[in-house]
Amino acid sequence: MLDKTVATVDAAVADIPNGVSIAVGGFGLVGIPARLIDALRAQGASELTIISNNLGTDGFGLGLLLEDKKIVRSIGSYIGSNKEYARQYLSGELAVEFTPQGTLAERMRAGGAGIPAFYTKAGVGTQLAEGGIPTRYNSDGTIAEYSKPKETREFNGEVYVMEEGIRADYALVHANKGDRYGNLVFSKTAQNFNPDAAKCGKVTIAQVEELVDEIPADEIELPGIYVDKVVEVGPQETGIENRTVSK
Repeated sequence: MLDKTVATVDAAVADIPNGVSIAVGGFGLVGIPARLIDALRAQGASELTIISNNLGTDGFGLGLLLEDKKIVRSIGSYIGSNKEYARQYLSGELAVEFTPQGTLAERMRAGGAGIPAFYTKAGVGTQLAEGGIPTRYNSDGTIAEYSKPKETREFNGEVYVMEEGIRADYALVHANKGDRYGNLVFSKTAQNFNPDAAKCGKVTIAQVEELVDEIPADEIELPGIYVDKVVEVGPQETGIENRTVSK
């Protein structure tokens, strides 16, 4: 279909079912698809596996889905200042798979490129490769599940750990500009995880601040072949992850 535009964010996420995996772009609160997340929260899909650098903050972004107990597993890089994320993880309500930031981005990019696995030095000699990181706790604080050891291999005298590519059922991303064909342009650091998340989704939904009829080929930063739906949301404000003020 040439015209991939959708009228509203509610319509864009209407068919996302329970129990699916969703890759979500952005870093912290920068470049996150906040309007799509709000719509998904209202839609009510639950038992979700979220693949994202982190899960927002309390009361904003993916933190809202956590608040509503819609997420059962997180694949990401850090907890950050999200107290509810930490509470659910330590109380056994949420399974967490920690992945280094660069490795996470490459796992998503590889999945979108049809690459099932790759080798990296990140994590060699640590519990990331050797296993033993708690991925789920029991309600009494004991550990219910540990991460498993990963395959390692030597190349040219150096040891590398194998990481699997990620192919998510859906992807939600934010872009500065998009056209009706699904081509996207990102603003500054919003280009961090958004393109990789978009590539790894089997169905990718993009919220854009500005929708245009067509983007010139030499300005496209993510080709529309990776995008299934585009919805215009207007300018988006970035939340404040940690507010520091003088006394």
